Amino acid sequence: MSFWNTLQKPFFVMAPLADVTDVAFRLLVARCGASDVYWTEFVSADGLYHTREVKKIPDAENPLMRDLLIGSGQRPIVAQIFSSKPDMIAYAAHLVEQLGFDGVDLNMGCPDSSVEKQGAGAALIKTPERAIELITSAQAATRLPVSVKTRVGYSKEILDEWLPALLSARPAAITLHLRTRKEMSLVPARWELMQRAVEIRDRIDARVLLIGNGDVLDLADARAKIEESGCDGAMIGRGMFGNPWIFAGRTSEETPFDDKLDALLSLARDFEALTPPKHFAILKKHIKAFVTGFDGAAELRARLTEANSAEELESIVRAYHIDSTRRRE
Repeated sequence: MSFWNTLQKPFFVMAPLADVTDVAFRLLVARCGASDVYWTEFVSADGLYHTREVKKIPDAENPLMRDLLIGSGQRPIVAQIFSSKPDMIAYAAHLVEQLGFDGVDLNMGCPDSSVEKQGAGAALIKTPERAIELITSAQAATRLPVSVKTRVGYSKEILDEWLPALLSARPAAITLHLRTRKEMSLVPARWELMQRAVEIRDRIDARVLLIGNGDVLDLADARAKIEESGCDGAMIGRGMFGNPWIFAGRTSEETPFDDKLDALLSLARDFEALTPPKHFAILKKHIKAFVTGFDGAAELRARLTEANSAEELESIVRAYHIDSTRRRE
């Protein structure tokens, strides 16, 4: 019995996003509303092996190990890994079990060229036999439930061939990003395909959970997409930007701007404390998402993006509040 079997349907989970879903951001989401399942950023299984076993870099100094920190309130939590090598996947799957994770997810959808050159990520859609081998290697190496995140095809949609191949390995769950690798995020997610995916799943192995991903705007939109398609849950990615309250059913428009600034500062403080040596500039995407939609937003954003520390951010925000008070007077 894995945690997947205990989730109440429909469920809503955070997407694994590089340089976004680090331990600090997950902590913010946990405080603001709580995802039903938390995901780490994806981590190279090959890199984990070489930095720990070959280079002998201590975990405390290993940036890849810092991507596998588990913060308070972040349960259940899944570690996402990638590789094209079964032995590397087995190593990483066993490692994340030792680290205390609740599940392991195999990335078979990332379109990044450096990942695909390794035969990993979305490139695995073109080699289903290798994809199956990776799943079974992970399953043999750990007692944790193994899930997969992928797309509906590479150059074209091949759901009728690709999904049965994955289902034959009986992962605990499959997240389908409802675009092909070629489409990237340049076209709307094709949620109409999810109903067919559910039919394929039900015919082959109804125990495997199906999660839809792509263009989920908020919790109400997620519920509607799940109800229409029949899948078990929805994964939210870009909808989290500037709205860590999304899993509580709150929209960005409903959130007072002061709450957004407080959340941004809280994120910045935790980022500094929990994710060194990540560069503070990573937070710029969050600044752009939180500071928008009001008079003077562009000017404040410009000032905030020049900050190089949480302390500098707080100083700029204090000055903004003082200026705002004076203008109102």
